[in-house]
Amino acid sequence: MKKNSWIPLVLLFAFSLSSHAQDKKWTLEECVKYALDHNISIKQTALDSESALIDKRGALGNFLPSVNASASHSWNIGLNQDITTGLLQNKTTQFTSAGASVGIDIYRGLQNQNTLRKAKLSIIAAKYQLTKMQEDIALNVANAFLQVLFNKENLIVQNDQMSINEKQLARSQELVNAGTIPRGDLLDIRATLASDNQKIITAENALLISKLSLAQLLQLDNFDNFDVVDDTMAKDENNILAQEPTAIYDKAKESRTELKIAQTNLEIAQKNLAIAKGGFQPTLQGFYNFSTRVAYADRVVGAIPNANNPTSVIGFVEGTNQNVIQPNYSPVTGKPDSFFNQFSDNKGQSFGIQLSVPIFNGFSARNNVERSKVSLEKSKIALEQQNLDLQRNVYTAFADAKGALKSHESALVALESRQASYNYAKDKFDVGLMNSFDLNQSQTLLSNAQSEVLRSKYDYIFKIKILEFYFGIPIIKN
Repeated sequence: MKKNSWIPLVLLFAFSLSSHAQDKKWTLEECVKYALDHNISIKQTALDSESALIDKRGALGNFLPSVNASASHSWNIGLNQDITTGLLQNKTTQFTSAGASVGIDIYRGLQNQNTLRKAKLSIIAAKYQLTKMQEDIALNVANAFLQVLFNKENLIVQNDQMSINEKQLARSQELVNAGTIPRGDLLDIRATLASDNQKIITAENALLISKLSLAQLLQLDNFDNFDVVDDTMAKDENNILAQEPTAIYDKAKESRTELKIAQTNLEIAQKNLAIAKGGFQPTLQGFYNFSTRVAYADRVVGAIPNANNPTSVIGFVEGTNQNVIQPNYSPVTGKPDSFFNQFSDNKGQSFGIQLSVPIFNGFSARNNVERSKVSLEKSKIALEQQNLDLQRNVYTAFADAKGALKSHESALVALESRQASYNYAKDKFDVGLMNSFDLNQSQTLLSNAQSEVLRSKYDYIFKIKILEFYFGIPIIKN
């Protein structure tokens, strides 16, 4: 028993760690950082950067020579042409050939150079796209995070309101028993409690859905006990509202990723046009070819030694005074020469340069140039549109942030007045000077004021973060 006495301690320690992990509450900074590391959309966009790197390697490969090797072996049976002599002969031959070729572009209208420059720009554009996706995810996470906080506080308000009404029900029962208020007021309070219970259920569902949305943005596998902690403040920490909209816009033009993407796409379109124009220019290529062959014949007509003419040898033609040596055959043995000897004797080489001048290709090159010009104009318009959109978004965000601040300040003033009005109504109800309907009306107005304070608070926080975002202040500090 002593040997296993440590097992309960280990299990207890593991359980405590598990409980601690489940009780963990996420801050906004932790949520954003986790999303940037695990979000699927970011991972997909990161793959575009890898594709751009592959395209760059392909562009670099255009400057390198192309090397190819080939080999073949064939059997020719019956009447066929001897590859080495060109004569038609009735025999069975085996033919082995091997070769290698090297080609390199000397000039292609600067297409290779422009393709490489375009590939480098594509890498930059892919990095900007990844940054833009990260920024969008960070904003979405911040919005979802604040929505969870709003729903949490709204649930607290609804529970507090129900607790107040439960106390009011008990107080109303006492007043009914004392004959101070009619029994109908007690029934109104009970109906209000039922309505409060419905509001709590709605608030709980809203909180659950908002948590689920945030957990999905974070790509959490297990979010049963997922919760967040309120580490935000409804104030302008960086004094961003003290800036002028023009200053924020000028700052945004220097740092906003969408402008950088549009500018890079414009440069890529310019390179595409240069590549298309290269199709009008001649191309010059250098080449080198090496080849060799080996042949075997099972039977050669007119070249077989016979007993009646012992002087005849392979390749000796009757009626002549010369020996015709069959190619690839040894004059001594009458057999095919060795593989390596034939490989050496039959080799051949060629090299040179090839000039190709485009004259007419069915308007293909011209159409490519025209398409590239259209794409270039689209890129220019897109860049101009991005500037206009950025200006509009900055001024809109500035106005929204100022409006959200004033709305929140007004909601706080309204809540203070509604609270005082409700306290006064409650005192009148307790002494029988107000009926339950009027008290419920005052209580509903108070509940609405509390909800408006929460809504305006988190709306103001998010609007400030958007404005800071345009000013170059990140959602989280790195």
